[in-house]
Amino acid sequence: MGRTNPTFRDVLSRMEDEWGDFRRALRRRHQPLFDRLFTYAHEHADAASHLNHPDRLAPVLVSIDLEQEDRIDELEDRIEVLESRLADDD
Repeated sequence: MGRTNPTFRDVLSRMEDEWGDFRRALRRRHQPLFDRLFTYAHEHADAASHLNHPDRLAPVLVSIDLEQEDRIDELEDRIEVLESRLADDD
């Protein structure tokens, strides 16, 4: 039997196409940021395909949230290291 639902990667590609006009209307400095959001979603496409959620935007948003949480954690770690160095210098 074949799949009744398109793969999440297919859904994601169609979503990118659908948002193309929005992306082009963004200021140039914001376009790479917008692209990064879809990159985040692509990085979690395998997990999202297992969800098969009826709202196709939900796994995209959760993927973006996960990647942004990871970036926040990395930045917090860097800040902690820098603050520690500053405290040692005093």
